[in-house]
Order: sequence, then structure tokens, then C-alpha cells
Amino acid sequence: MRFITLLFLSITTFSFSQGYVPSGGRSMSMGNASTTFNDVWAYHNNPGALADVDKISVGLSYENRFLLKQLQSQGLAIAIPLKVGVLSFGGNFYGYSLYRSTKVGMGYSMKLSEKLCAGVQLNYQNLTIQNYDSKNALTAEVGIYAKITDKWLLGVSVFNLGRAKLSEYQDDRFSTVFRLGNSYKFSDKLLLTGEFEKDLDSPLRFKAGLEYQIVDHFYVRGGFLTSPTEATFGFGYNFKQIRLNVGSAYERVVGWSPHFSISFVGK
Repeated sequence: MRFITLLFLSITTFSFSQGYVPSGGRSMSMGNASTTFNDVWAYHNNPGALADVDKISVGLSYENRFLLKQLQSQGLAIAIPLKVGVLSFGGNFYGYSLYRSTKVGMGYSMKLSEKLCAGVQLNYQNLTIQNYDSKNALTAEVGIYAKITDKWLLGVSVFNLGRAKLSEYQDDRFSTVFRLGNSYKFSDKLLLTGEFEKDLDSPLRFKAGLEYQIVDHFYVRGGFLTSPTEATFGFGYNFKQIRLNVGSAYERVVGWSPHFSISFVGK
């Protein structure tokens, strides 16, 4: 069992080192099927959806993979609406002193029409392994967000469009990740999301999420992911200008991964 656990940790660490890290408690509670979420966390989930943000927003997130202090991830996202478009900044910091992955960047998103939005993002990425090596690279991300109907939304995102190189050894590169997702709002209280994710170096992954508003301002959420299989759940509470989301993911071999995020929306 110890060998299997270490193997999974190694796979997880490698995956995070490749640059794409979804963020935000709402996304993580719904299986990260979040390409159509038009909040500040779209900075990490689909820059195209940021064009729908109409108020200054700031978000902070935290995730602890498998309850190990060495596998912590902190996220930051800022969205600033302009006269035309939305300017965004953000970052993600993963790992600990011996192994650390960092991504910081900025983006710009705008509405192309009443029903179609697009966004671009440039990131500085760093991977540092103490007493071994440190690698830097620039990566680009693009996203599209479309309102098919008032209830049906479509999102497309491509991370690391230029296939930035991580090392010369075996032509190792930061992950290029394609995501195609949609969401459908069955009622004012019920939302269903589904998404396909393809890393060029990994199997196709399917993700799905469900959100239900139990009472005013309070939400319960669930989801799942394949390859590997994970179940997710969480809760959300909106209080005036504050959005608070907590939850966890569960993988049957290595256990729980709690997450938390808080965001502030301007008036």
C-alpha cells in the first residue's frame, strides 16, 4: 500500500508541475467541470468567461492534496472590468521548499458579440526542485465562452497553446490541455455541467458537476472525474459581496483532498 500511495503522489506531483491547475471552491466541488463559470475564477478555468465579469473581483483559494502539507496549492485571481473588456491577474503556487511549481500571469477578455466572448492569457511558469534544477517558461492560454441560449452555455479552453518546453530531456514540455464543456440551467436552483479534458500526454478525461440551491444564498454541489476516478462535493454561501466555498475530493486509494476559496465582488 505504501508503494501505491507513493506512486499516486508522484503522478499527482508530475501533473501539477506541468502548469494547468484549476482553482476555486465551486469548480473543485463540481469535478472541475467549469469552463462556463463566469466568475473571477475563470482566470484559471477559462479566460473567455472572464468577459462576463462586470464588477471588480478578487479571489483566494487553497487545496491540500491527500491531507499532506507537501502537496498544498494556493491560488489568486483578480478581475478588473474596463470600458471595453476585462483585465485579469492571477497565480498558483504548489508544493513546498523541496519541490515548488509557480504560475503567475495576466490576461484580457472581451465580448465579441452579445452571445460570444473570448479571452487570452500569458503566464510565467517556474518549476524548482531543490539541489537539482529550476526551469522557467512562458505559456499562453486562450478561451471561448458562448451563450447558446439563456440556459445553455458552452466553454472552450486551450492551455499552453505554444507547447512551452520544460526540459531538453526526451523533449519534455509543459502540458497542453484542451477543455470542452457546457452547462445547462434546468431551473433557477438547478445547474448541471459536463466537460471533456484532453492532456496531450494523458488519456481523455470526463468531468461532471451538479449544483443545487437549497435556500437563498446557500448551495450544495457534487461531481466526479475519470482517469483517475475521483468524487467531489462541497457547499457554497453568498453573503452580500462575499462568496465562500468549501468542499473536498476523494480518491479511493490516497483519500481526501479538502479545498476552500473566498472571493470578494465589488459593488
